[in-house]
Amino acid sequence: DLWVAILTAAGDKAFSSGMDLKEAIPMLQAGDEMGYEDHTKRPFSDVFKPIIAAVNGYCIAGGLEFLQGTDLRIAAEHATFGLGEVRWGIIPLGGTHIRLPRQIPWAVAMELLLTGRPIDARRAYDIGLVNRVVPKEQLMDAAMELAEVICQNGPLAVRTAKEIAVRSLGLESGFVLEKALGARVLASEDAKEGPRAFAEKRKPNFTGK
Repeated sequence: DLWVAILTAAGDKAFSSGMDLKEAIPMLQAGDEMGYEDHTKRPFSDVFKPIIAAVNGYCIAGGLEFLQGTDLRIAAEHATFGLGEVRWGIIPLGGTHIRLPRQIPWAVAMELLLTGRPIDARRAYDIGLVNRVVPKEQLMDAAMELAEVICQNGPLAVRTAKEIAVRSLGLESGFVLEKALGARVLASEDAKEGPRAFAEKRKPNFTGK
């Protein structure tokens, strides 16, 4: 049986950069927020075996939402982290508003959510978003080493420790709130204008409607 999972991506360019905003345009124009919303990131809250992230490059938007569902994080020195959705009039809907303020200091979480500006791996380490930063050549070795340490412990104790920690956070009510309020944003004219401006490589003209 699998005791510990390591989540990474091929190559050294990107861990995950999330959805291509050009693909979001028809969904948002049609009012299909369910198509935009990504449910694959939320079920991590029901996985009680440890998940280690080996961040091998860009960890942006949906990629950072995936990261928040992991338990331990090793980042390559060149990794970049960010939530740029607000720059284009939309918001992340994979649980970020619930998880991120619980995982790093409030003011730093708000900086990431409200400015849309990315941070580098060293800054991610300084704020506690990742456990370690290593040269890219050492990334998988570092992740495997951490997994091996965990696997030396009692598997039932490990799973139960994580389950208690996760379930005590009460994430589900937050997910419901995020979906309800997020739908209002995705139905707005700004949510259509932002991705359209991205596709046209221009600055968006927001109206707050």
